[in-house]
Amino acid sequence: MINGPLPKFHGTRDILVLARHPNCPAIVSANAWRKVPMDTYLDPRSGESYPFDPLRWRSDDGAPLTVAPRSGIGPADIDTSKRSLWRYRAALPGNITHPVTLGEGCTPLVPMRWGHQDVRFKLEWFNPTGSFKDRGTSVMMSALAEAGVQAVIEDSSGNGGSSVAGYCAAAGVRARILVPEATSPTKVVQARAYGAEVALVPGDRDATGAQAVLEAATTCYASHNWHPLFLQGIKTLAYELWEDLGFTAPDAIVTVAGAGSIVSGCDLGFGELLAAGHIDRLPRLLVAQPERCAPIHAAFQGETDTEFGPTIAEGTAIKRPIRLPEVVEAIRRSGGDTVAIPEDDIIAATRRLAGIGLYAEPTCASAAAAIDVFAARGAIRSGETTVVVLTGSGLKAAAAMGKLFT
Repeated sequence: MINGPLPKFHGTRDILVLARHPNCPAIVSANAWRKVPMDTYLDPRSGESYPFDPLRWRSDDGAPLTVAPRSGIGPADIDTSKRSLWRYRAALPGNITHPVTLGEGCTPLVPMRWGHQDVRFKLEWFNPTGSFKDRGTSVMMSALAEAGVQAVIEDSSGNGGSSVAGYCAAAGVRARILVPEATSPTKVVQARAYGAEVALVPGDRDATGAQAVLEAATTCYASHNWHPLFLQGIKTLAYELWEDLGFTAPDAIVTVAGAGSIVSGCDLGFGELLAAGHIDRLPRLLVAQPERCAPIHAAFQGETDTEFGPTIAEGTAIKRPIRLPEVVEAIRRSGGDTVAIPEDDIIAATRRLAGIGLYAEPTCASAAAAIDVFAARGAIRSGETTVVVLTGSGLKAAAAMGKLFT
């Protein structure tokens, strides 16, 4: 790692990007500066750049893309007339004139006591379809609709599909959602209620993703895991927390990770704020995964002997995250850490959250279960500001919740 903060980005049409610099948000390796146009797509693995195009979802080599870091906005750039993530429009790429919005963002940040720790729970299930994914979907679908797309395909373990289905309904775009056959029936019903065609794919989450990539050859791929504009929506979580906390960054953020979009989004958003001089440090990203499916944790900790099994935290059951090296680097860049949570601890945390009035689905209860672990390690410290992101409502996992509370 190179010590010290990044230089500031400058300009409205062009920004200085440290090409593949280990401290540059979402970009790794090498160490030379270059100038790239605003809103350029970058391949963080090869260093190749591509013109901004909402229809492009991966590089020519099949690698995931990101949008080049933008100039971080200041308090004066927030459109306070908008009660949605679109209040941060100045931080988002593209010239979107008619956002597809259902009022996503502006979710509660609730101070509470968890054991011996004072934390603030960010209740992302207050987003319109019941999960944090609406942030990314709103930005992604806005760009696709503006580009004239009339039909999309998406693959999901549940919440992402529900979100894309909902925003496609709002945009008047046809949606085909592929989900693993074991997906929570509640999430399948929700996507179908929005008018989407839902196909149950035999096998695990990876099989569903592979099928979607095949079908993407003939249909626009609105993938919450692949599309670079989805991460641009997720990065508004960073800007929102910054505003929530009086334009300061939290000391630590505890979150679950499946594909790792919250990790990547926070890395992008707080990285832009740091580069612009609006914060003086990145928050530590503290990441929880279920013990039965913890590839990000294994990669971060240098473990090679990993096993996979069924988990109640279905939303994080992704064996091969598409952006794995970038997510691991983002955690390292922040000075963060990871933990794998046993099933019994996830279940206990789900019940414990409900006992204090927070009806969270087991997937995100992993984050609450991790609080005590990270506190014991010293990654969560007394007197600091710790945010715990609860990504989805317990209403999204009615069958699993029914088994826990009957």
